[in-house]
Amino acid sequence: MATRPTGEVLQRAQDILLSSPLQDPSKKLIDFLFVSFYLAEENEKSCGLSIEKKIEFLENLAGKVSNRRSRRWLNDRLLMELVPRLNGDEIRGLFAPPPWGDDVPLSPFCMTNVGEWDKFRNIDMDKQDGMIKALKGPSSKRKGHVDADKIAVLNAWHRVNCRTREALRRSFLSEVIEGYEECLRAFIKDSGDGDVLVLHVQDPFRRLLLHGVCEFYNLVSVTVTQSKDAESFKTTK
Repeated sequence: MATRPTGEVLQRAQDILLSSPLQDPSKKLIDFLFVSFYLAEENEKSCGLSIEKKIEFLENLAGKVSNRRSRRWLNDRLLMELVPRLNGDEIRGLFAPPPWGDDVPLSPFCMTNVGEWDKFRNIDMDKQDGMIKALKGPSSKRKGHVDADKIAVLNAWHRVNCRTREALRRSFLSEVIEGYEECLRAFIKDSGDGDVLVLHVQDPFRRLLLHGVCEFYNLVSVTVTQSKDAESFKTTK
């Protein structure tokens, strides 16, 4: 079967395109489709039609077309010609599971590793219960003890006034606060109902800290101004 030369094929396709009426977009699109299929059929017959010639021809057509739909179709066809065809391995690589087609590692629960799980499945149930109870017993008691202490401390902290709590957070007088705590703990341990502890603290900030420590230990504290020999001093009870 005889084939046309490359130049004649391109010239005839271009003549078909340019001879179509520019005012009818649907007719123009039909002509483009005809040209495309015609070129595809002639390309299969002609061995001399190179990719560069097809790309050049499509670029020329895209520059002369005013219809947006047809120009988009030509651009898509041009992109398909620019991208080389993929072989089977490349196509499989596009759809292979990550990472990049490598084999997925077997799960530890897979039947191939059944021997590694025999020791867990065949353990004696009584021995398993004993081990679980031995592990849970001390930890649960210790956790309950810690939780009770934590709740008690939080409740004591909530009794402290908001202004005093802020002062305690920002205070760098840790030794003073520890001294107040030791004094109050000794008073709570050795005193009875109705006893009063009197402390002479003249610094206003330290008095605020003392009131906060008293509130923490659930003690009632008041500051009284007393006068002696034309001098006034404050006493915290």
